Amino acid sequence: MTESTNESGDSRKLNDSDPSAASHSSHNEQTSAADFDASEPGVDTADIEQEQAVPPYKREPARADKSATIKKAILALLVIIILGAIAYGLYKSDEHSESEVITLQGQMQMQQTSIAAKVPGRIAKILVTEGDAVTVGQQLIEMDSPEINAKINQARAGKQMAQSQLDKAENGARPQEIAQAKAAWQANKAASDLAENTYQRVNRLYEEGLMARQKRDEAYAQYLANKDKTEAARLQYDLAMEGARSEDKSAATAQVAQVDAQLEEALVAKEEANLKSPIAGIVDNVIVNAGEVIGQGVPILTLVNTDDQWVVLNVTENHLNQFAIGQRFMGTIPALSSPEKPYTKQFTVYATSTLSDFATWRPTNNNDGFDVRTFEVKARPSAPDRRIRSGMSVVVSINPALVNQTQE
Repeated sequence: MTESTNESGDSRKLNDSDPSAASHSSHNEQTSAADFDASEPGVDTADIEQEQAVPPYKREPARADKSATIKKAILALLVIIILGAIAYGLYKSDEHSESEVITLQGQMQMQQTSIAAKVPGRIAKILVTEGDAVTVGQQLIEMDSPEINAKINQARAGKQMAQSQLDKAENGARPQEIAQAKAAWQANKAASDLAENTYQRVNRLYEEGLMARQKRDEAYAQYLANKDKTEAARLQYDLAMEGARSEDKSAATAQVAQVDAQLEEALVAKEEANLKSPIAGIVDNVIVNAGEVIGQGVPILTLVNTDDQWVVLNVTENHLNQFAIGQRFMGTIPALSSPEKPYTKQFTVYATSTLSDFATWRPTNNNDGFDVRTFEVKARPSAPDRRIRSGMSVVVSINPALVNQTQE
């Protein structure tokens, strides 16, 4: 009874809202009731009427909600795409601006001096090791050369002999020699006088006819011989009195000087055998070992001057305007840097020179431009650092865009 009342109420509500729908519904109910009555006798007619009194499901609002959701998703996707494009443009812009910074890698160099032997010999002792700091005049190598010692002794003996000859020439004859020469002259003079008197007596007797001519000739020959001996003795006495000639003295002096030069040469060779440092610096490399025999001019060790430092950069000519003579730039030395504090120094350009043709970039066609040559740039640090070693890398960053703006 209650269900019938509800159904009547619902039917009235439906009839009030839509008369045609009510009539259509009534017709359907009748048809359905008749069908169920004919086919299934056990079915409750009241239940069937109640089910058919429910209005059909409306799908239009659900489709509208789904369409609005799709539109929102498409709009959100478009916004994401636009934001992504903007972010990518900013990234490429930053990448392009960063690519303008050019990084060059140079290398530190220092003045190197190779120490070689001037004379052959055997290495007796090596007084330094690699990494030692040396001063000017410090002994590096001690060599053993018996040949040099023999030359020194020979030169000293020759000097003594030459000096004796010079002393003799300068001092002249001794007093005893002078007295002996005088005595010889006096004796020869007396003999000459006697021979002269004998000849005169024999000659008078010959003129009187009392002496043969042969005896007279013999007396005359004896007189002439004694006279010549007397003259020779007198000259020898005069020579002893005057001493050596000036030419002899000059020759003796030259001989002494020659022997002195030979002795000095031998002493210099011995001094050079004990090699000393010509510069102040650091021992970079020791080539030989003790006991080895080396020849003349063979390098023994290498020294580096830590006060004479420079960096070498290879720069193409399109960036050479940033490395003019006298221009300064900053460089970083990674070998002396730490993650927290990079080691940077200021360098000043002092020389530029072009490299060989193999370092020239050449275009493959005319559209690529012209040949770009490479130049070697040398720059010295503002203050040398003894921690720097030859071969350390130097990183230099340049920004052509900033330089061009500054020049404009």
